[in-house]
Amino acid sequence: MTDASAYVANEVLRNGLEVCIRASRPEDWDLVVTAFHALEKESIYLRFFGNKKELSEAEARQFRETDFKSRVRLLCTIVIDQQEIVIGVASYARVGESAAEVAFVVEEDYHGLGIARRLLNHLGRIATDAGISEFIAETLPNNTAMLSVFSRCGWPMKSHFSDGAVHVSLDLGGAGRRELIDE
Repeated sequence: MTDASAYVANEVLRNGLEVCIRASRPEDWDLVVTAFHALEKESIYLRFFGNKKELSEAEARQFRETDFKSRVRLLCTIVIDQQEIVIGVASYARVGESAAEVAFVVEEDYHGLGIARRLLNHLGRIATDAGISEFIAETLPNNTAMLSVFSRCGWPMKSHFSDGAVHVSLDLGGAGRRELIDE
C-alpha cells in the first residue's frame, strides 16, 4: 500500500518545466498561504465558490492535521532561486467507505500545462490503493478548465447540474481507463 504521507513524484511539463508533486507537510502552510495570495480573484472564486481574501484558521488546522487516510493533500511545487514555490494544490477527502471528494487549484501562470490532470492522476493512484473507487466533485458551470480535466482524465465520468453547480463522479475502477501522457 502506498504511504501517501511520503508520496513524491518528479515530472517534466510539456513546456520543459520540472515540477515536484508531493505530499503536503504541516510546515508547508506558509507556502500555501503565499500561493493563495498569488491567485487571481477569479481562481479563488472558482475554487471556493465565492470571494475570499484569507484562508481561515480552520483551514490551517485542517491542513496541518492532514492524516493521509481520510484526507490526502498533494502539492505541485517548483524551485526558483533555491526557494520551493507552490503552484498547485489538490486534495481528496473520504466521504464514505469507497468515495472521496476532490478539489484543485493551480496558479494562473501555470494553467494549460497539465498540472491539474497530473495531480488528479496521482491522487487517483493513491486513492485506488486505499480502496477508493469513486471521486466526486462540485464545480461551477463556468469552470470549463476543471470540467475539461474531469472529462478527459480517462476515468468514466457522470455529471449533472443542480443547486448552481456541476456535480461530477469519476469511476476510478472504470474499465478501459487510459493513462494520459500529455494532451
